[in-house]
Parts: sequence; structure tokens; C-alpha cells
Amino acid sequence: MAKIVSNFFISLDGVIESPDQWHTPYFDDQMGAAIGAGMQEATAFLMGRRLYEEWSAYWTTTDQDQDFAKFINGTPKYVVSNTLREAEWSNTTVVSGDVAARLREVKERTDGTIQMSGSATTVRWLLANGLLDELKLLVHPIAVGHGQRLFEDTPTHRLKLVESETFRSGVLNLTYVPDAG
Repeated sequence: MAKIVSNFFISLDGVIESPDQWHTPYFDDQMGAAIGAGMQEATAFLMGRRLYEEWSAYWTTTDQDQDFAKFINGTPKYVVSNTLREAEWSNTTVVSGDVAARLREVKERTDGTIQMSGSATTVRWLLANGLLDELKLLVHPIAVGHGQRLFEDTPTHRLKLVESETFRSGVLNLTYVPDAG
């Protein structure tokens, strides 16, 4: 049975929006290795509709970062959406209707790790429905001051820190799992 693992670049003040505007100065070989390890574990990728629309338009046409383009274009993908009717991006399945039940089925028939990045709304929904197995945060030593935060207007979720590492850049590589109490 697969586990769903969510990954975020996040600032000290909880901002996840537009990491391209604040994340790059902190990217180094340690972060690259951590991201690469996550990609190696991935047997599938999960995303919300908005991220699907952005990424399918970009990763199917770009000549940038061909290693990631090859990975994401070839990996089975699941899109959580009740508005998207069909997916044109190769290896993509739309998960709609009783999404919680459908994702439990996907987890049951999949081995390895279903990775996801971005899609804060989806992560909050997964937590609320007991479907998120791990939350991996690359906490950057910067206060962005504005933008969407990972947890906005959400119920309380107890999490347990199960792994931590400090990169030379000052970025914290943290892994949390839901904590039932």
C-alpha cells in the first residue's frame, strides 16, 4: 500500500506561494539531494486541478530541467477535481466523486510513495480526511511577509516530527506525520 507524501518549500512565516521569488538563493546540493531522494521514491504523483493545469501546460512543452520533465511526464499522475472531466496529460487520472474513497483505492493498489508538491488546499483536505501520511517541509530562513500560507483558516491538526536535518544554507528539512494524540 502506498503512502501519500506532501512536499513544500515554506518560509519561516508559513508562506508557500511563489517560492520562485524567494527560494532560489537557498537551493544547494543538500536540497537537491533531498528532492532527488523524494523523486526516486515516487511511484505516482498527486495534485489539485490548478497545479495540474499549470504543470501540464509547462512540463509538456519546456526545454528547461529535462530530468524533472522526463520524470513528471512519465510518472502516473492523479488529479483531485470535481470540475475537470478528463485529463489530456499522459499517464493522468482524474479523481472525482467520492474523492476520499477513490484515493483510498489508489493507495491500496499502488506500491511505494504517491508524492505531491504544492496544492495547499489539497493537502489541507487530505489531512482533514486522514489521507496524508507524511508532510515534508523545507523551511527556508526567510520571512516573506505576504502570500498564501500552508495553513490558513484550518482546524487544528496535531503533527509529530519524525525526521529533521539542517542544511548548510540554514534550510530545515523536516518530516511530520499526523499524530492521533
